[in-house]
Amino acid sequence: MIVFRYLAREVLYSMVAVTGVLLLILVSGRFIKYLSEAASGDLSADVLFEIMAYRIPGFLELILPLGLFLGILLGYGRLYLESEMVVLKACGISQKRLVGYAMGPALLAAGIVGMLSLWISPMGADATVKIFDEQKSRSQLDSLTVGRFQTHNGQQRRVSYTDKVGDDGSLGRVFLMEQAPNGLPVVVVAESGEKSSGGESGQQFLVLTNGVRYEGRPGEAAFTETQFGEYGVRLKPPEIISGITKASAKPTSELMRSTNRVDQAQLHWRFSLPILALVVTLLAVPLSQVNPRQGRYAKMLPSIILYLLYLMILSTARSQIEDGKVGVEALYGVHLVFLTIALNLLFLGRFWRNLFDRIPTPRFSRKGGEA
Repeated sequence: MIVFRYLAREVLYSMVAVTGVLLLILVSGRFIKYLSEAASGDLSADVLFEIMAYRIPGFLELILPLGLFLGILLGYGRLYLESEMVVLKACGISQKRLVGYAMGPALLAAGIVGMLSLWISPMGADATVKIFDEQKSRSQLDSLTVGRFQTHNGQQRRVSYTDKVGDDGSLGRVFLMEQAPNGLPVVVVAESGEKSSGGESGQQFLVLTNGVRYEGRPGEAAFTETQFGEYGVRLKPPEIISGITKASAKPTSELMRSTNRVDQAQLHWRFSLPILALVVTLLAVPLSQVNPRQGRYAKMLPSIILYLLYLMILSTARSQIEDGKVGVEALYGVHLVFLTIALNLLFLGRFWRNLFDRIPTPRFSRKGGEA
């Protein structure tokens, strides 16, 4: 029991550290993306942290198996490097028992991943979709910032500016620059503006009062100047790409009742993530065995490549299921293949090492010496 606690502590410490670093990197990258959308006016800055809080469970369900995999590689690798594994094996701790000890943290991680993928992540995805839907219903007028030139919909085709925004949504002096259908730039300057709804259609307009509209090419004398009492500008809702599919936001119970192939692919993908955590544990234990002279990170790169290959094939199988090209059995077939590889490394590792050692390698000699 003491050995189990010692090994589990080594694995869990490394797993938490790796998972924390990977989560920070992923969250930072996604937060920068949302921040750029907020800067362009597509998202309200008030919802950024709320979105990130709802997205974290979805990030964790993918990061935690990798954190477990690297945690075993780092934790057990240190014990091999410092010859502690030699002492443990001399005391009767076999590799099979090491696998059993590693399954303790693995079952904990698989349980957390299962809880995230089956219940928590879908709820977070559903809440995030609702926030994005609310943001899409916002008009460009709602995202205006006083005293700042802003582009809309991520394009340079419309630039707006106002020096005042009232509590009722009315605007002070307004400047608009956009591109007309004929390709010529149009500049509109007005004393004030307000939002107006287009009746049953629900289309929103910005109604400008007492202004001038200029249309023409800069540097040329041929331009049109139009003075107006009222001028309407159609407002487009922001275009936001959430990266969340409708299936990923559905509860697991609803997916289980569905016969849609996209829903079935999502359902079995959720079941696959806890299985992934268990299979990578069986892969990590034999891959963590390193020679002290090789260093702690000797097998780190090929191990990570093997993990990424596993995840990539799983993701490809999921896409094929969504397209209707294969059945859901393809996902479990991928798990079976990598489980077979793991069992080979565990029980036939010495056989494969002896086989590779028998492969003849060329020998070279110095000039004038014997080969």
